Amino acid sequence: MTYYLLDTGIVIRHLRGRKPIVHLVRGLSRADRLAVATIPCLEIYAGLRQNELYLTRKLLSRFVNLPLDMLIAERAGFLVAEGVAVNQPISVPDAIIAATAIRHNLTLITLNHKDFSPIIHLRLYPIEQ
Repeated sequence: MTYYLLDTGIVIRHLRGRKPIVHLVRGLSRADRLAVATIPCLEIYAGLRQNELYLTRKLLSRFVNLPLDMLIAERAGFLVAEGVAVNQPISVPDAIIAATAIRHNLTLITLNHKDFSPIIHLRLYPIEQ
């Protein structure tokens, strides 16, 4: 079974009812397993609107949750350092998300392809914008 890792923006747009993203996530969830990492969950709860708590918990409970571990932290640290070295910095949250996808051999579904495209060994899901 294929696994996909959902980036923060995808989950937020799903929660806000953006039809193309809702259709994408529902379509993929029928045939494949979807996962979220710890960082997107943190980012989602940090920006939560008051009336969204129940729906957020319900949506996130449908996905496999992938916690941050030492191997992910190590890889994320290397990704940040590599980005700085080649003048293509990556944020710590994005590095953790990318490292989670790489560690678990997942394809990342994101709307921010340019932020992740320089990362070697990271598979990105093609999304038309």
